[in-house]
Amino acid sequence: MSEMHRISADPTQCGGRPCIRGLRIRVKDILDLLASGASREEILEDYPFLEPGDITAALEYAARQSDHPVLRVA
Repeated sequence: MSEMHRISADPTQCGGRPCIRGLRIRVKDILDLLASGASREEILEDYPFLEPGDITAALEYAARQSDHPVLRVA
């Protein structure tokens, strides 16, 4: 099941960047934490207002953003 419903973008918040559930934590913040080696458990402990599905949503959002068609020039 998709967790994309957890992602919001509001032009008046965080410069319109994608955030988690209207909170002021950006998808990029979660991705940066994961990329630096933080575990899901560490993130949830450090940010108690986050839920496990929020981390999944950030990863799902990133996966969808990186999927693009490859155009071949003949």
